[in-house]
Amino acid sequence: MAVPSRHLIWGFSAALVAVMVGIYLLPSPIDPEPFIFDKPPPPLIGPLAVNRKLHQGKRIFEGLLKGPESFASDKDGNLYTGTVDGKLWKISREQLSFITQMGQNVSQCGTQEYEPVCGRPHGVRMDPDGYLIVADSYFGLFRVNPHTGEKTLLLSSEEGVDGVPFKFLNGLEVARNGTIYFTDSSSKWGRRHHRYEVLELNHLGRLIRYDPVKREAKTLLDGLYMANGLALSPDEDFLLIAETSISRISRYWLTSSRAGTSDVFVDNMPGYPDNIRLCSRGTYRIGLSTTRFPGVLPPFLDAIAPYPALKRFIVKVTPLSFYSVLLRRHGLFLEVNEQGDVIDSFHDTDGRVTWVISDVFEHQGTLYLGNTDLPFLVVLTNEQ
Repeated sequence: MAVPSRHLIWGFSAALVAVMVGIYLLPSPIDPEPFIFDKPPPPLIGPLAVNRKLHQGKRIFEGLLKGPESFASDKDGNLYTGTVDGKLWKISREQLSFITQMGQNVSQCGTQEYEPVCGRPHGVRMDPDGYLIVADSYFGLFRVNPHTGEKTLLLSSEEGVDGVPFKFLNGLEVARNGTIYFTDSSSKWGRRHHRYEVLELNHLGRLIRYDPVKREAKTLLDGLYMANGLALSPDEDFLLIAETSISRISRYWLTSSRAGTSDVFVDNMPGYPDNIRLCSRGTYRIGLSTTRFPGVLPPFLDAIAPYPALKRFIVKVTPLSFYSVLLRRHGLFLEVNEQGDVIDSFHDTDGRVTWVISDVFEHQGTLYLGNTDLPFLVVLTNEQ
């Protein structure tokens, strides 16, 4: 005897309700706060107008470097970078040389699961004595001999600062006197789970200063939204700090009557800022990890930011890898002046050359474009 269609409908509805209730009762890994973006993304006009300048770039070391995140150079013209497999590299005359492994060197290095074992060097800078300073996301702050690969741990992630361990060391800058500034993107989430930090918007990032002479660390600023890249001003009177999850660059004053205070330098950016670099002409280049463009609908993160319950639900039903599907394949970096105004933008509209830009490093007339996990390095002639 056939079951009446209304019974099927009721049965399906009851099952659906049971599933929804079950999902609702599941614990969520995140505990988000509401956040409202004051403005929609800026229109792509004027200096932000879409172009194809990045199509002039080219990939190098394809398949050899995965995720060359940040760069440093020495007085001899050598370039240094760290990759997602926990390795530090030297680039000299287009030759690639291995320097050291930040953690264990095992065959699984380069996979997300083994990042806490292999390490992940993010910020890389050269100190006044010719040593590399490296912020490893998992292990802490290091001093590395670029010739021998010998590592010295300056400050471990387990030790942290002010009684709070580091979870995600990220941005780095070294002053002319050797003082080291770095960011801990979150005191809760490690690099592997950075998307949770972006969704939560719980402003758990910190700016930290390390004195290598006294071997002392101090938190300069906390409450930052996924604190990321850093750049010192030409006079080293302030630091710029990328707050990735809210598309903002903040400024922290180091000297003058404003020392110890902070303000907004660039707000409402058309993407999520990563590293910041001072240019030879006194402006700043900012790599964007992904875009935040205007459209018929608001960007996904803007739309869900005010709704903690919705974010908790989304995380319950979608794996972390799903969020990569939402990312637009559009490469972009910005140039801003000393007032924080955007004066130029460089686009790759279809991801032909790159679609993730973590760093824009100027070196001997060439721009080196880093990324977080793509298997190549992009170079662009500075005149282009």
